[in-house]
Parts: sequence; C-alpha cells; structure tokens
Amino acid sequence: MSKILFVITGVDHWTLADGTRHPSGFWAEEAVAPYEAFEAAGHEVVVATPGGVVPTVDKGSLAPEANGGQEAADRIAHALASMTALQRPLKLAEVDLADYAAVFYPGGHGPMEDLAVDADSGRLLTLALESGKPLGVVCHGPAALLAATKEDGTNAFAGYRVSGFTNAEETQAGLADKAKWLLQDRLVEAGVDFQEGEPWAPKVVVDRNLVTGQNPASSAPLAAELLKRLP
Repeated sequence: MSKILFVITGVDHWTLADGTRHPSGFWAEEAVAPYEAFEAAGHEVVVATPGGVVPTVDKGSLAPEANGGQEAADRIAHALASMTALQRPLKLAEVDLADYAAVFYPGGHGPMEDLAVDADSGRLLTLALESGKPLGVVCHGPAALLAATKEDGTNAFAGYRVSGFTNAEETQAGLADKAKWLLQDRLVEAGVDFQEGEPWAPKVVVDRNLVTGQNPASSAPLAAELLKRLP
C-alpha cells in the first residue's frame, strides 16, 4: 500500500474580472473518482491544502445536471461525505514529498484563485516532476502549474505536453467572458505544449511522469493511468 497526496484548493470562490466572487472550490467528481480508484486499489489518500483549511466543494459540482442526473449526484455527495481525509487536511507548506508515492491535483475553479500563485504548491510540483513520481493534474488543477517556476524564471513544465480545461469549455460553461484570465491561454504563455480535445469528452495526456486530464470526465481515466505507474 502506498500513500497518495491530494493537493486541493483551500478557497471557496474564484474572483472574476469585475471583482465579484464566483462561488467555487474543488470539483466533486474530480476528487471522488480518483479517491475511489486509489482506495479500491489499496492505497491511502492524504489531503493537503494551503494553510491546512478544510476544502470547500463547489456546490455546482453536486447538482444533478453536472452528474448526469439526481441518482448520480446523490452518489457523489454520499461518496464525498465518506472521504474522511477531506476533514483533516495537512498544511501544504509542511508536506514532505518523500512520504508519498504519487501526487494528484483535482480541479474546480478554486485552483485558479490560490494554487496558481501558491509558492509552496509550486515547489512541490517542481520536486514531484523532478522526482519521477507519478503526478496527476486534472481540469482546472493545471492552474497550479503556473506557480512552478525555476530559478531562472521559466516554468518547470515548459515543453511538457499538458491538457486542461479549454477555452472552448470555459466559453460553453458561460464564464470565459467574465474571467480575469483563461487557463489554456496562461498555460500556453508558460511554455507548455497544450493538448486540446473535444469539449467535455475524456482526454488524458501522458508525458514522462506527468499525467493530465482535460475536464471532469477525464478524472477516472487519469486515475487509471496513475495506478498503472504505482509500484
């Protein structure tokens, strides 16, 4: 059995271009699907957040329309309630990468608010990438990659093939014109080789030890890829 570190946003909102706070947090399916896959395989999930705050789930991710119906939404909510690791997160600044076999970042708009500029997260991501340990990041989670800068000022993930929530998906979700910045644009500016698939369809990209997924539908296939890489 291995320990797998989940790094989750610590905020409950995403600040839009006009300064208003859009309620957010982490996206339920993107935490639940990998958590269930790792636990079923016998691994232990440990959660860390900035400051060790208990993470907030994006209420929108619990809605029936976000889960293909009420029954599936109820199942996701029940699964979240049983994820005890969410209630006792570690402080991200105190995490030791050596304690974990893999690292995973779920999305939601929250990471665009805090993890995108979190130096502790940026250092952890850079160390994880250099360590060769499996590193999984999905949907808006790749916003955290923006904080992973090297001493020379370049991004640690520059040149890596990366997927994430696309401009097309943000537009279809109705938030692109309200955002301060778009994830796909920022990742391209940081030098990553952004891989865009069809909106809302599962897409997982593997480049060395980095495994990224485009959207919520990519979280379960991403977890399966990470499991293949665990000892």
